[in-house]
Amino acid sequence: MNDPSQTLSTTQDNDWSAAVTQIIQAGKRMDQRGWVPATAGNLSVRLADGRIAVTRSGGHKGFLTPQGVIEVNLHGKPIHEGDRPSAETLLHCQIYAHFPDAGAVLHGHSIAATVLSMNTTEPVLYLADYELLKVFEGQTTHEARLSVPIFPNDQDIAHLSRSVSLFLDDMKAGYIIQGHGVYVWGPDMGVALARLEGLEFLLACELERLKLAPTPAPQGV
Repeated sequence: MNDPSQTLSTTQDNDWSAAVTQIIQAGKRMDQRGWVPATAGNLSVRLADGRIAVTRSGGHKGFLTPQGVIEVNLHGKPIHEGDRPSAETLLHCQIYAHFPDAGAVLHGHSIAATVLSMNTTEPVLYLADYELLKVFEGQTTHEARLSVPIFPNDQDIAHLSRSVSLFLDDMKAGYIIQGHGVYVWGPDMGVALARLEGLEFLLACELERLKLAPTPAPQGV
């Protein structure tokens, strides 16, 4: 006779393995695009049973192994002694706590996000009239204008998360930490990755437009 507890354990192990595989594959894709240089970035998946799988601190996301993914609780605390998640894991947990349907969170450090956010003093970056805006939830036409909040970089993650919390409900395309990178999420890894690729494409377009903008004539000429 089969032991029901053994069946449950096997199912949970399979679910964990699937989440780890998704994170490893997403890390490779992000690395190929240049969005997670060195040890930058972090990726996570929330399993159906509430467990959170997240990348271990200090690892290169393009060369992840199953040992590079650890389990944390909803407060970002590691389940197993000796595991060390990034401090920014709290920002992943904030998204999971705020959005019951969020199943994956991705954070990358692209050139476009870094440069554009450092090149402005505005608290918001606006994206308008791009066909790819339709990748974001609720957008059905390119004739749209989405705002992407920009938050000052802050090593006090608890303080940063409080700033982010005020605007979460209005974030359709994620957000940017100034001079740092983007945060994007979705109901599963496939959607989160599509939204990340969409946002990074649009940021790259904005950066190219900035390069092509006419240079103002010197004063007095």
